[in-house]
Formats: sequence, structure tokens, C-alpha cells
Amino acid sequence: MDIFDVLTLIGGLSLFLFGMNIMGQALERRAGGNLRQLLGKLTTNRAAGLLTGLGITAVIQSSSAATVMVVGFVNSGLMTLKQAINVIMGANIGTTVTAWVLSLAGIDSGNVFVSLLKPSSFTPVLAMPGIIFYMFCKNDRKKDTGMALLGFATLMSGMETMSGAVSGLRSVPEFQSLFIMFQSPVLGVLAGAVLTALIQSSSASVGILQALSAAGQVSYGAAIPIIMGQNIGTCVTAMISSAGANKNAKRAAAVHLSFNVIGTIVLLTVFCLIKVFYFPVLLEEPASLFGIAVAHTIFNILCTILMLPLSGFLERLVNRLVPDGEQPETQSELDERLLSTPAIALERCHKVAVHMAKTAVSALKESIAYLYHASPELAASIREKEEKTDYYEDILGTYLVKLSAKQISGADSAEAAKLLKMIGDFERISDHAVNILKSAEEMQGKGLAFTADAVSELQIIGSAVNEILDLSLTAFLSDDLKAASMVEPLEQVIDQLKEQMRTRHILRMQQGLCSIDVGFIWSDLLTSLERTSDHCSNIGGCVIDMAQHNMNIHESLRSIRDDSEDFQQKFRAYAGKYSFVRSQAF
Repeated sequence: MDIFDVLTLIGGLSLFLFGMNIMGQALERRAGGNLRQLLGKLTTNRAAGLLTGLGITAVIQSSSAATVMVVGFVNSGLMTLKQAINVIMGANIGTTVTAWVLSLAGIDSGNVFVSLLKPSSFTPVLAMPGIIFYMFCKNDRKKDTGMALLGFATLMSGMETMSGAVSGLRSVPEFQSLFIMFQSPVLGVLAGAVLTALIQSSSASVGILQALSAAGQVSYGAAIPIIMGQNIGTCVTAMISSAGANKNAKRAAAVHLSFNVIGTIVLLTVFCLIKVFYFPVLLEEPASLFGIAVAHTIFNILCTILMLPLSGFLERLVNRLVPDGEQPETQSELDERLLSTPAIALERCHKVAVHMAKTAVSALKESIAYLYHASPELAASIREKEEKTDYYEDILGTYLVKLSAKQISGADSAEAAKLLKMIGDFERISDHAVNILKSAEEMQGKGLAFTADAVSELQIIGSAVNEILDLSLTAFLSDDLKAASMVEPLEQVIDQLKEQMRTRHILRMQQGLCSIDVGFIWSDLLTSLERTSDHCSNIGGCVIDMAQHNMNIHESLRSIRDDSEDFQQKFRAYAGKYSFVRSQAF
């Protein structure tokens, strides 16, 4: 083996790791919706958690990435530690899929149909549609499919390049002695752990071991301990990821490490006993690509069978390893670890945005209630909710900007843009809640009061604003187009109510029924209520625009008002519902 073989080996390894990386990213984007569905199925049920971990890891082709995702879930409160244990166990089985795909390269048969199963045979066939999809298709899902196919083709090309580069090592004495040294099980475990820790992917390190087996010098006796060590090495990524996280996230990472270390110790002990007392001839046989895939799968399944009934023990163990701190920890609403899985990060953003929306709407409704039933508790609640809404806008805005910078699908990008637009409107609604509260407190402080007619009018516009808040919230929570279509007609009615109420109040002041001071507060109240309805209009319009794949809100609303008979009917219905009694005395 000369310097050119070494360079070829390095080039093949680079292609292999690059192909695995871009394939995993493309598959993750392609399956974004499915990942969200898998996440939704997480329960305390062991089987459900196990299958979820298996499914997510099979999709993104990395147990390290899946476990980092789990650490992020736990840190965000999206998953309990008990759920995380089952998912981590499933992830260890899901990571064996890659080894099985790579093992197809070892097929050796004269049958043309069997030979077609070899990656060297079908990779070029996959690469052609891959490049066509990636270069010529506008649809994001097709482009991601193309990228996944190209990533797989690159991965397999790197695998074959590595195998070819090391094929000459079968006659190199130093290479033979290297793997004789690995016949020591402990050294084999350490070698596997170090290699996997360096490249941070057990799937990739198993693939490298399969490529080295092409030289025919890697026996099963050497390969099996290395495979065991690879499962320990893959824990490094999650342990690094847990730095700075809350205690439960640290415990999730500790579960991953404990699970693999305990499983390795038990099965390595069994392996050593078999080797000492029985020593099957198989252990001296050269390992094949297929054999390594089998050994990898059997090891991970046995670990899971061993530890699954002991999940409660694992939970108690990591609670001791990572004890409760003296100071209470704050839970991160949006964990940056989730950014590595944009589909899941976006789902989390939506949940936080929902909480923000409900908080803002509740604050505005409480402020309207405060106009009639003032209390210190209600005032404190309004201010607290406004502060929460400000906090949510800050963290969501920052997080969504970071998320938008990632490689995400067109649908996810549009959803992120929608959330960025809407959180500003909900934040302003909470600001108007405090403005209304301040106006009411000014009335109290100055000993002022509205006339009975003014209170009656205020109740009418307050009811209209409560309804438009409910409609806009329903439209946002459920992408309800029917509710969204009702918002703009009601907003127009509220605009008219505001103007009518200003005119009627001027008449009252002219008749000496109201003072100038009350008039200023009245104007401020009407402005806050009317602007609240404007923000509700923006929210409803955004929901409609998303359904129509159009982000020009003002143009859409103008079109609805000008051209829709349905809009006119709804407007007339709301105008009749929220009208003043004309015979009412000023």
C-alpha cells in the first residue's frame, strides 16, 4: 500500500461521510411532516416510544442525531425522561439500518437479478433521477428526494473507494498485526469507542469497519468488540449536547451512555466467557459486510431486550448520577438543539406561538372586563400576561430567524414566515390590553365616570372585540378559513362603531353630559379597541393568504372587501348585531 492508496482511502472516507450527512439532512427535510407525526405518538407506553425512536433514527440515519434531538425535547419540556428512555432504546436499533444497506455491497452472485441488489449496480440508476430531481424540479419535496438519492450515491461511491483502497492491505504484515491486537476484547471496545467519538456517528463507523473488512483481515473476534465500543462512542455527541441544558436533559444524555455502557459490559462479559470456554471457529473467520451488519443488529437488539424491562432502574440510576440542584431550574421554551431537526423545531415554535396567542387574547379580554369590574388581581394578571407575551415574541422571533437560516422545505419556510408575522400582531394585542387597563386606572384615579349611555356603547363594541378575538384565535389555532373569513367584515363594523361612538360622545360633551377629561380617555379606549381589531384582521388575513400561497395581506383583504358578495352579507349581519339603539337619548 503506497501513498496513493492512502490518499484514495482518505478521499473515499470523505465522500462516505459527506454522502451520509447530506442524505440524512435531505431525508429529514423530506419526512418533516412524518417526523412531527412520530413525535405526536410519543407516550409513556414503552412499545410506542421504542418504535418512535426506531422510526426517527431510520429516517435520519443517525442515532447520535436522534439522541441529541431527544435531549432537546427533554430540555424543552416536550418529552419526559421516562419517554426519552424508551425512545433512546429504539434509536439504538434504528441505527442498524445503514449497516444492512451497506452490506448489500458484499453480494457475490452470477445471477443478474441478485447482482442488481449490489449498490454498485443500482447506485448509478438512483443517481440519474437524483440529479434530475435536484437540478430541474421546482418542488421542494422532489428536490429533497433528489438530494437524498445523490447523498446515497455519494455514500456508496465513498464506500467502494475505501474498500478498493484497503484491498491491498491483506498482504501487509503490519495491518494483520493491528487486527491481531484487536483480538483483545477490551482494546477492541476502546478502538470502536474512540473512532465513533471522533466522527460522531455509529452508522458511519460501522460502515468504515465494513470497508476495512474487504481486506479479509478483520475477524469476527476482533469486529464484535469494536462494534460494542462503537455504541459507547456514539454517546459523546449527546453528552456534549447536554452541556448547559437542564438536569432532565442531562439525565437523558446519561441514559444513553448508561444504556450502552451497561449493555456492553454485560454482553462483553458473555462474549469473553464464550471465547474462553468454547471459542467458536466463527470468531477466527474473516468478517463479511453482511456478518458485521448481523452482529451490529444482534448486539443492539440484545441490549434493548436486556435493558427495556429495567427502564425504571435506568431512570433511578441517572437521577442519582445527575441529582437535583439546590436552585430550581428554568425550562427552556425553545431549545437550540432542536434546530438540527427543523421540522421538529418548527412544531415546537408553533406550540409556543399558540401559548402566546392564548395569553395575548386572554389579556385583552381581561382588560375589557376590567372596565366594568376592576380589581387589583385582574390588573396584575393583565400586566403579567403582557410581559409573558413580550417574552414569547422575543424568543420566538430570534428562534424563527435562526430556523429560517437552515435548509428547510418551502412549506416549512412559509410556516415560519407566517409565525413571524402573527407573533407581532399578538404582541401588540397584549400591549393594547395594558393601554385599556391604564385608561381605566386613570378614570379611577381622577374619580371620573362614563354616562350610562357611554357604558352601554362600550359594552357593544367590547362584545364585538371579544368576538373578533375569538375568531382570529380560532383561525390561527386550526387554520380555520371559515373563521378567518368572518374577521374582516367584523373589523369593518368595529371601525364604524368607533367613528359613531366618537360622534355620539362629542354630542354628549356639547350637551354638558361629559367632561373634556373623560373625552380624552374615551378616545384612547376607542383607539385601543379599534387597533386590536386591526391586528385581528392581520391574523385572519395571514391565515387566508397561507391557504392561497400568497403573502400579500393588504391586497388580499382589499380584494375580499371589493369583490365578495359574501363579505357584504357578513358585514351587514354584524352591523345589525352590533348597532346602537337610535332612539337612545344623548
